[in-house]
Amino acid sequence: MSQASLALSNLRGIVIVIVLAFHSSLAYLASVPAQSARFDQAPYTWQAFPIVDTHRWIGFDLFCAWQDVSLMAVMFLLSGLFVAPGLLRKGCWPFVTDRIWRIGLPFVLVILLLSPLALYPAYSVRTIDPSFVGFWEQWTSLPFWPTGPEWFLCVLLIMNMMAAGLYAMAPGYIKRLGRLAAWACERPIKFLAILVTISLMAYVPLALAYSPWSWSSVGPFSLQLSRPAHYLTYFFAGLAVGQVGLNRGLLTSDGLFARHWLVWLGAAVVSFGAWAGLTSLTMPDWAKAHLTAQIAATVAYPVACAAGCLFLLAICLRFSRNHIRVLDSLSANAYAMYLVHYVFVVWLQYALLGSNLFPIVKVAIVLSCTLILSWASSAAFNRFVLGAYTVPAKRAIGTVRD
Repeated sequence: MSQASLALSNLRGIVIVIVLAFHSSLAYLASVPAQSARFDQAPYTWQAFPIVDTHRWIGFDLFCAWQDVSLMAVMFLLSGLFVAPGLLRKGCWPFVTDRIWRIGLPFVLVILLLSPLALYPAYSVRTIDPSFVGFWEQWTSLPFWPTGPEWFLCVLLIMNMMAAGLYAMAPGYIKRLGRLAAWACERPIKFLAILVTISLMAYVPLALAYSPWSWSSVGPFSLQLSRPAHYLTYFFAGLAVGQVGLNRGLLTSDGLFARHWLVWLGAAVVSFGAWAGLTSLTMPDWAKAHLTAQIAATVAYPVACAAGCLFLLAICLRFSRNHIRVLDSLSANAYAMYLVHYVFVVWLQYALLGSNLFPIVKVAIVLSCTLILSWASSAAFNRFVLGAYTVPAKRAIGTVRD
């Protein structure tokens, strides 16, 4: 395995820990108001915050805001890296069939079996006399089917279908994207400029039209209305970079990009600070904020997202180029951990509601227990449930390189 491939494998292990830490912290954000609405009443904010604890710490707001800016972009970028090789090797229909089997079927199984289990505590804390029968009646009367974090898999499957459809209609588009990426990847600043420019065009109009925070749900499909084209940009950026190769250009472990990781750190911190400061001017009510503040905060987001995403990639390429047994195991189990972890997160947060522990201690308990339980169960989940179609070791979350 090349150093770049090993760094990406390690990055997958790091990303799944960040995902678990992000979800473990959501119950303890200082900025989230107490939620008194019933489980079956709009706006259904329990989808994002199933449990809202009375013990809060603003440090978790900063951590979750940082991850909200760049984490999903990293995941879509990673997921796109192996699409081009898969399409070129397999062809359109075998590729689509593979993605349905490996992404679509786990998505269906999880939302049918695990999503109700994971979100029962959200119903329980919002109901005077909770019962399983009452929960199921309210669950089935909702105008959508809650999915939790699995919305990512649904969107990812659609993006894979789009990539395959484009390949069927215009097979040469992958190589043309590869040539553009090969040129840009040798020039990290220009790569950043291109990524930010396209992301601005993809994100700003939708964010101004719908606000950066609005979600919409239809059946089992949920999406943050401001971000579909933004995430698509990162997915196809990953596809283009993957066509160049895992040890060339941007992904060279000892190249210009990786060597200047401190520059990317500085860019990530400064751009995040600018976005956070500008976004604070639009709080607490985006609709009542001045248009100038809305535009400034909206424009700042793609810049902060790109800088944060590329910093995480650069630091892993620079420092995570050796086999680390823990990261090897996390990478191998990342997909199954993503599928099952939310059950543990929400129930642990629910179990700690009555305790008077400091919020940092609560998050530490939730994160460590979730990590152990989801990590331990993922091996059995991979072997006995997903079987042949689970994502094996050293593959991106939600996608496959065969």
